[in-house]
Amino acid sequence: MAMANNATPLTLAQLSEIVSRFGHSRIAVLGDFFLDKYLDIEPGLQEVSVETGLPAHQVVGIRSSPGAAGTVVGNLSALGAGKLHAIGWIGDDGEGFELTRGLKHLGCSTEHLHVVDTVHTPTYLKPRDVHTPGLAGEHPRYDTKNRVPATATLAQRVIRSLNAIIDDLDAVIVLDQVEDEGGVVSPQVREHVIELARSRPQILFWADSRSHLRHFRHMLIKPNQFEVLELRQPPPGTHVDEQQLTEAARRLRERNQAPVVVTRGDCGMLVSDPDWRLVPAVHVDGPIDTTGAGDSATAGAVLAICGGASLEQAALIGNLVASLTIQQLGTTGVTSPEALPARLEMWRSQNEDR
Repeated sequence: MAMANNATPLTLAQLSEIVSRFGHSRIAVLGDFFLDKYLDIEPGLQEVSVETGLPAHQVVGIRSSPGAAGTVVGNLSALGAGKLHAIGWIGDDGEGFELTRGLKHLGCSTEHLHVVDTVHTPTYLKPRDVHTPGLAGEHPRYDTKNRVPATATLAQRVIRSLNAIIDDLDAVIVLDQVEDEGGVVSPQVREHVIELARSRPQILFWADSRSHLRHFRHMLIKPNQFEVLELRQPPPGTHVDEQQLTEAARRLRERNQAPVVVTRGDCGMLVSDPDWRLVPAVHVDGPIDTTGAGDSATAGAVLAICGGASLEQAALIGNLVASLTIQQLGTTGVTSPEALPARLEMWRSQNEDR
């Protein structure tokens, strides 16, 4: 597999031109919208429950923001995307109210985010030590997900929403977060998206799926290196054999019949088209929080393609965005387009001899 050579795939002038088009993009994000809810815990105020004798952790702050597909929307918004649409469903509950309010604050239309009284709004409840930054400060997380497969009626509502706006879009991002069949991207929805991707090659279809990646076809898919090798929940520090990854990625590209972008953490991104290329990551110093890093990379790369970037250039811009968001601790980070030129210069200095 060819690696990045000495030729920089993106100049500052090209970056500026691509970024200048971000505001013209029209993007729908279809999939599983979660509420990220952080509870800031003050250990010094801990009490003991009179009833149970167990610790009663004291919350001194509550922060909520759109998560999962909402994280993609948050990054698109911060980068200056034009029109944004959320497509999916949430519960008729307090978490759904907070999630909808957060999306509207980001300038995202929620007309097609259907409120349903038979489901819960998926939620990641994240208690954390207010004094410890980053992932080290997080307590065990509490997840609310829908465990029953979505009904055909819900699937049809999602399909009708997508059909209603499809011809006014530049890109559709599919975020399939739920690992079983309890999410928005049901088999029925997925097959419809595949047919739309076949019939509308002028629209970018970009899919990210934790468990159903190999069921997508004819659209750009973005697995991480472990998903390509079908390694589920590998322990931290797991080494990936380069040759095995290369062979598996090639097979996935043939199966998909469309480009593949493989995220490789601090190694960067591997892109398939027009030739296989490794686009190195930006290496940053100090503590990091990788929560939402892949979603921020998706936002940057999709906006770049909408702005006329090649796939290699888009991967680099995705890397630049992710390198900025991971430096924001204890939250799901976002960044602005104004921060990208300096980060590109950092990337160039790190890779000038490659």
